[in-house]
Amino acid sequence: MDRPRVALTMGDVAGVGPELIAAAWGRPELHALCAPMVVGSVEVLRRAMALRSDDGSPSIRPIASPEEADPSPGLIPCLEPPNAADVSAVEPRTVDAHAGRAAHDYLVHAIDMALAERVDAIATLPLNKEALRLGGVPHPGHTEILAERCGTPDHAMMLYLPTARHKDDPRKRQGLGVVHVTLHMALRDVFAAITVESVAAKIRLADRALRPLTAGRRPRIAVASLNPHAGEHGLFGDEEITTIGPAVDLTRAEGFHVSGPFPNDTLFRDALTGTYDAVVAMYHDQGHIALKTVGFWEGVNVTLGLPIVRTSVAHGTAFDIAWGAIADPSSLLQAVRVAALMVDRNRGRGPASSEG
Repeated sequence: MDRPRVALTMGDVAGVGPELIAAAWGRPELHALCAPMVVGSVEVLRRAMALRSDDGSPSIRPIASPEEADPSPGLIPCLEPPNAADVSAVEPRTVDAHAGRAAHDYLVHAIDMALAERVDAIATLPLNKEALRLGGVPHPGHTEILAERCGTPDHAMMLYLPTARHKDDPRKRQGLGVVHVTLHMALRDVFAAITVESVAAKIRLADRALRPLTAGRRPRIAVASLNPHAGEHGLFGDEEITTIGPAVDLTRAEGFHVSGPFPNDTLFRDALTGTYDAVVAMYHDQGHIALKTVGFWEGVNVTLGLPIVRTSVAHGTAFDIAWGAIADPSSLLQAVRVAALMVDRNRGRGPASSEG
């Protein structure tokens, strides 16, 4: 089988990223889904493998290009970008400028390989936003770095839960994506950023992104309100009337299967039981809290609008448990699963053989 080549970027080396790679490498499903390789520090990866593995742990082979990668359960190819920041002195569970800069360097190198079609997808481990800033990176997170490097102004973050319950049969599972109109900004700035076009743009992105994950059918999209009770016809704010509702009407006229805006206290319950394939949320916490409450370790972060496939774990660096050999690699495995599925569907094939 022509497994997609997926680059796993190590993220912040002081956090859980390195040990999650070590923990996931021994899982058979990782190698059934893709041909993985690591972009990060060889020495840090060796320490993580020693932490998580016994005497039968895989060996680590430094490589200089993705074409050299020949991964197997017993061999980890690791590409350390030549200009990456030195992380040899970074202490676990600390905010460190070198770790922040290195996480950026690993990501940028992986992006460039994906743009050159030398890897098929990127699955990223978490970085720390404060460490990024200390390392001189002007962006607050992965999404903004990806958008700039790829030259993509029209982009969005989607949290994707592959295991949402089905409304008619609890034994069945279907995915749910949450796309955010605004992301890393203060709440006071959210209102000005929500316009008819910004909401409509995210509805279009949600439709395009979910099609590879819904077997090509048009996704069912619900749009969240901004105000309590969807504004109660203007009693608690009129954005639903003046902005969000018109965006729904506009995109519905364009042929999208979209409805709303709906009150959030009932919308996510319906969405999580299979009524919708995607929710367009107005701001960061509105979407994140709902999905992370029900699927913290299963959620996947997908960046929409890019010319490359990028997925990520849906959790942070977890400094409180990092380097304690207890972090769960489930979200990383789900991120790889979704990346492989998107690559296969974009190639016009069916899902990877182990996709459940």
